[in-house]
Amino acid sequence: MKSRSVPLWLKISYTLWLAVWVAVYWSAYGPENFLWLCDVANVVVGLAIWLESPLLFSSQAVGVLVIQAIWIIDVCSRLVIGSHLIGGTEYMFDPEKSLTLRGLSLFHVFVPILLLWAIRRLGYDRRGWRLQTALLWILLPVTYLVTDPDLNINWLWRPFGIPQTVMPELVYLGVEMLAVPLVLFLPTHAALAWWTRRDTPPT
Repeated sequence: MKSRSVPLWLKISYTLWLAVWVAVYWSAYGPENFLWLCDVANVVVGLAIWLESPLLFSSQAVGVLVIQAIWIIDVCSRLVIGSHLIGGTEYMFDPEKSLTLRGLSLFHVFVPILLLWAIRRLGYDRRGWRLQTALLWILLPVTYLVTDPDLNINWLWRPFGIPQTVMPELVYLGVEMLAVPLVLFLPTHAALAWWTRRDTPPT
């Protein structure tokens, strides 16, 4: 019978990596940086691994799989054609940033793999997109209230690096709070539900 649990070696390895990542990122970027959706996902995944929670794994998969894919595409485009197709990963090629710091950012590559593996192993919880939406609706207002706009965390001021001047900031905040779940979370939820349809009971 196939085991459905998360191996202990993976729990310990991820936890050790997470501790190093938090320490290095905190020192380099400060606490505000941990409000990025992808950075929040790293912490939630750490909790999900120990709880072996399909709900937590599913919520983070819905929240970051597409974002991580965009990150990978942008890095690869810079490596292959010498320019960024989308933008947002320029820091990976900044010689002023240490190789250690940039290397730790490769979580954008292995965390999606881990999420897909966990969902295949533990099952997909279709409530995940709702939990992730609730988390987003907390995260974005907090980001708006406590972070420096120059940091552009969660692209609240410069989506895709382009200054947002079309609407007032608070209106744009509301638009992003509605658009991200509809444009990002729901399609990913539908794709994951289809991918795991044989293993996931209807809810």
